Amino acid sequence: MKKLVIAILATAVLAGCKTSPTGRTQIALYSDQQMSEMGTASFAEMKKNQPINKNPQTNAYVNCIAEQVVAVLPKQYASQKWEVVVFEDDSANAFALPGGYIGVHTGLLKVATNQDQVATVLGHEVGHVIAEHSNERVSQSSMLQTGMQIGGAALEMGNVGYRNEIMQGLGLGAQYGVVLPFSRSHESEADEIGLDLMAQAGFDPKESVTLWQNMSKAGGGATPEFLSTHPAPASRIKDLQAQMSQALGEQKTARAQGKNPQCKL
Repeated sequence: MKKLVIAILATAVLAGCKTSPTGRTQIALYSDQQMSEMGTASFAEMKKNQPINKNPQTNAYVNCIAEQVVAVLPKQYASQKWEVVVFEDDSANAFALPGGYIGVHTGLLKVATNQDQVATVLGHEVGHVIAEHSNERVSQSSMLQTGMQIGGAALEMGNVGYRNEIMQGLGLGAQYGVVLPFSRSHESEADEIGLDLMAQAGFDPKESVTLWQNMSKAGGGATPEFLSTHPAPASRIKDLQAQMSQALGEQKTARAQGKNPQCKL
């Protein structure tokens, strides 16, 4: 087991380290080009397999909001071309992928009832991209897989009794002790980044709280937070309210610069 720990630590030390937009240290093993290629392939597959909304008014509305958010991204992201697609899906969801892709489910537009609430979600999803969360998740998965393989080999060579049970325990520990909390940290970080982005674009940050109140009502019985990849709505609302003063200041500055989105459905 000592050898297993040393091997995993050595892998982590050799991995590429970066700093997220909020100052958090992160491990990102893949290049921007590799992540863009993954994003392009994933988005193409989604467009192939999922029905796409063709309503001109709906698409113009979503694109209007997305354009305002993209315009305030860091230069390397704002200067690239973003493809925005509205998918026919009843789930209140949206996503963004490396390479410049945004997907919005029609179900989201029933819960996010105005431009500011939709901007909250799009800011959050684009926040995942600029914080390189996909790179972290893929990198983490690769490292965990390597660690499990090393651990299995070490137990096999040592002829350790109950090794199957030990490996199952290691897998469960990796899932609940590493993967899920890490994903929740991503979600919280994307909330913070997204709130800044939508405010800098001139949207009303107060509507971010209303959005999650709507999400909470629409969600019904929720998975306990400690077993979820997403923070509970109450936790998100609390964190957003703690950042509200700064976000309102950013919105005020944006409005003074003439940024006053008028996206209507």
